[in-house]
Amino acid sequence: MVAVLQHEPFYRWGTSAHEELGVWIGWTALAGTFSDCLPAWNEAGDIALYFAGEHFAEHADEAKGLVARGHQVPARDARYLVHLYEEHGPKFIERLNGWFQGLVVDLRQRQAILFNDRFGLARLYTHQAPEGFYFASEAKALLKVLPALRRFDPTSLAETFACGCVLQQRTLFGGVDVLPRAARWTFRPGGALQRGSYFQPQEWEEQPALSAEEYYQSLKSLFARLVPLYFRAEEKIGVSLTGGVDSRMVMAWARRTPSSTPCYTFGGPYRECIDVRVARQVAKLCGQEHQVIGLGQDFLSQFPALADKTVYVTDGAMDVSGAADLYVNRVAREIAPLRMTGNYGGEILRSIVAFKPTALQAGFMNRDFAASLEACAQTYRSEREGRPLSFVTFKQVPWHHYSRLSLELSQISLRSPYLDNELVALVFRAPAEAALSNEPSLRLIADGHEKLSRLGTDRALHYRGIPVLSALQHAYQEFTFRAEYAYDYGMPQRLARLDHVFSWLHLERLFLGRHKFHHFRIWYRDALAGYLKEILLDPKTLGRFCFDRRGLEEIVNRHTRGELNYTRELHRALTCELTFRRLLDAN
Repeated sequence: MVAVLQHEPFYRWGTSAHEELGVWIGWTALAGTFSDCLPAWNEAGDIALYFAGEHFAEHADEAKGLVARGHQVPARDARYLVHLYEEHGPKFIERLNGWFQGLVVDLRQRQAILFNDRFGLARLYTHQAPEGFYFASEAKALLKVLPALRRFDPTSLAETFACGCVLQQRTLFGGVDVLPRAARWTFRPGGALQRGSYFQPQEWEEQPALSAEEYYQSLKSLFARLVPLYFRAEEKIGVSLTGGVDSRMVMAWARRTPSSTPCYTFGGPYRECIDVRVARQVAKLCGQEHQVIGLGQDFLSQFPALADKTVYVTDGAMDVSGAADLYVNRVAREIAPLRMTGNYGGEILRSIVAFKPTALQAGFMNRDFAASLEACAQTYRSEREGRPLSFVTFKQVPWHHYSRLSLELSQISLRSPYLDNELVALVFRAPAEAALSNEPSLRLIADGHEKLSRLGTDRALHYRGIPVLSALQHAYQEFTFRAEYAYDYGMPQRLARLDHVFSWLHLERLFLGRHKFHHFRIWYRDALAGYLKEILLDPKTLGRFCFDRRGLEEIVNRHTRGELNYTRELHRALTCELTFRRLLDAN
């Protein structure tokens, strides 16, 4: 089980056995990270903690208090958390802040406690078998030792085709479940498993709302305190900047000394995108160096291996477009092993919904399988009912955002202040006029770093900009964004053939690369066409239960000939087939 989790040579790993409790556990960790210290024992050697992820708090203050009460505490990694358990028992989990998963083995009380974070973002796959309970941070560890689980759950597979992720508490694999968010499950020898939870969403949802000014002042005070906390690290830390609001908010309050924090932005092959141009200016205003991590021919030449690894590392949760993220995060690790991002800022602060059911051409799917996609859309609609922030926080984050995060974390440590428990709890108190608005975020940038507020974002948003000029700039950026989408993923079928006829004009240079750094419609048609045919026209692929042989052949051939646009369908089909090959067919 541990062997299949060792994705890179810079991983640390180990195993332990606590046979008196019937517990066997293994782990991996990126070298030098907060959890690269396992197992964490107390002084008496009768309580062990196994922990993956990070805990964001005033570590020095917590550790100082523990030392004053007689504990021997190293404050810079997860080892000090075992002493919180000694003092607070299972309730210590309620004090943890971040995305994490862990197991406490308590030889005193003869119990083991399995737990995870409030969002369920640090996913744990589980399986209850007659001989015991299995769990792992990656499903492949279970599939390796339990061959009967190597099968797709048809409903879950349909949801990945329709929505890009599995909904609710299911996984892609039949018989494999996901540990619920905020779980605190207790195991005792010879006793029943006690399934508990240490947090309910209602604790945040039922807080009284604040006025607009009360909310902003609380947000400002909290953000000023949180951002420096998230920059505390023993490792070198870099910042992945975009042209948007959220990474700029972080820089506005980071208070970093000049040239101490390398910044970088992901770029594409056609031109400097707006993210690169704006991010370079943000870094300059903050006194930091900036560089571009670009996708080009080197990425395309490595795509088959990168796509295969993307699917394998994420257990099929991330589609093959994640190969681009895998590539750029490998390079980012060479700059700094810890990456600060603005991820989840728009989702939390402005309740941005980042995924929804997508209409696919049904012809490449088996008829019965294609029919099941409508039921997935209905499941999604039912889950969307209620408060948008609750959907984003407790459903979108663990269902949709997990896939890319799990891929990134295979290469680099990643942080974002926007999923801090205290911050998310505060946002649930935002008044209606602030909950969906950019105004608090733009104002926060101005109050943290006035010069940054003068610089327009990638969508030409300003805090107190010149009304007419700002509106025109915003309209232009929105137009170029939509035009790029229409030329790439959203290319209408009636125009795809015409575009190919005039391919010698390289019209992509007019439209692509202004906002996005990867362009799979063109790549599938041209540079990656041979690879697509090799995988998707293989008789093994054409015989899968979910595909229609003729229909799959048609979309591959018509897309690679430039006649029609089937980018999304090819993403789904290629990801599905690689999941079959790497996780289900493999012995």
